Amino acid sequence: MIPLIEALQIVLDSARALESERVELADALNRVLAEDVAADMDIPPFDKATVDGYACRRADLAHTLTVVETIPAGVRPRKQIGPDQCAKIMTGAAMPQGADCTIMIEQTETVGDHAIRFTGEQTPDNIFRKAQDIRNGQVVLSRGSRIGPQHIAVLASVGHVRPLVARRPRVGILAGGDELVGPAVRPGPAQIRNSNSSQLIAQLAAMGIEARDYGMVKDVADEIDRLLKVAIAENDVVLISGGVSVGDFDLVPAALRQNDVRLLFEKIAVKPGKPTIFGLSRSGYCFGLPGNPVSTFVVFKLLAKPFLYKLMGHDYSPVEVEVRLAEAVSRRDMERQSWVPVKLTSATMAAPLEYHGSGHILALCEAHGLIAMDIGVTRIEKGAPVRVRLL
Repeated sequence: MIPLIEALQIVLDSARALESERVELADALNRVLAEDVAADMDIPPFDKATVDGYACRRADLAHTLTVVETIPAGVRPRKQIGPDQCAKIMTGAAMPQGADCTIMIEQTETVGDHAIRFTGEQTPDNIFRKAQDIRNGQVVLSRGSRIGPQHIAVLASVGHVRPLVARRPRVGILAGGDELVGPAVRPGPAQIRNSNSSQLIAQLAAMGIEARDYGMVKDVADEIDRLLKVAIAENDVVLISGGVSVGDFDLVPAALRQNDVRLLFEKIAVKPGKPTIFGLSRSGYCFGLPGNPVSTFVVFKLLAKPFLYKLMGHDYSPVEVEVRLAEAVSRRDMERQSWVPVKLTSATMAAPLEYHGSGHILALCEAHGLIAMDIGVTRIEKGAPVRVRLL
C-alpha cells in the first residue's frame, strides 16, 4: 500500500504524450494546445475611442470646437484634426490623426450647427492605444493550455482558426461484478445497478473525452480475459471498476497480468479507494478502480483525471479553496488518507456532510468539495483551516 502522492507520481511519470492533430476552431473547446500560439497583428491594431463623443486636441478643450467629420466604428478617418477642430466619434472607432483625447458626449454642448464646447472640468484620454492588449508576434497562448471559451476568443482574435492540439485518448470503460445489472433494470435479490460506468463516462465527457463502454462482465476469469483483450487492443487507457480487491471473485489483477499488463501498484493508502490498481500494457495503460461508487469517483478525480490530462500534455491542478471547518471531523482509522465530503456554508466556512461511506454516492450530490484527513490524523477541530478540493 503506497501513499497517494507516490501513486500520483507513478501515474504521471508513466504518461507518454499522445500525438497531435489540427482541428477547426469550433471543435477546439476542452482540447489541449500542442503548440505556442503567437499574435499575427497588434491588438487593437489602431488607437480607438473608448466612448461615444468627440476626438480632439487636449490643448483646445477650453475653446469652441468645429466638427469636421463623423467617424463610425469600422470606418477609416478621412481628416486630420487641427487646432480648434474635433470629429464626432463612436465607441471602437479609429482615432483621427492629430487628436490626443476623446471627450464624452455627455460632457459637451452644441454650439450652432457644426460646433461643440467641452463642459467638463477634466477628462481622461478615453483612448485604447494600439497594441495595448497584444503585440504582433507576442505568444498569447502556451503549449499545454487547456482551451476554454476565453481561449477560443483569443484564438479567433489572432486568426488562429486551426490550432494544433493533442489527440484525445481513447478510453474504454468496463464494469465487473456478478451483482451488477443495467441502470434500466430493477435489481433482483442481491443485485445492484451499475452506476460506475455512467459516472465514469460522464466524468470523461466533462473533460471532452468520449469513452467506449464495454458493458458489464461477470466474475468469470475467461469472460474478463476476453473483454480485457478487446478493450486493451482498442484503447489507450482502460478503466475497470470492480473486481480489484482481495476476495475470492476479485479476478481483475490476475486477468491484467495474463494480458501482459505490468502492475505498478495494487493498493493506495486512501479512503475510499484502497484497492486501486495501475499498470502498463505494451500499447497503453490500465486502471483498476474499486467497485463502490464513491471510491470510483474519488480515485478518478485523484489519479485518472490528472493522468489523462498529462497524456494530452496538460499539467492539471485541481481547484482548491482554503476555509475553516464549521464542525469537528473525527475518525478511528488513521492508516490511510481519508477524503471527506463537505459543503461550503459561506465564503469562509465548510461543514462536513452526513456520509455513510464509499457506497453513499448521494452525499457527493450535496457536496461542494472534499477535504483530506492525512495519515495519522484522527481529528480536525472546529475552526481549523482546511483546503477544500472543489468538485
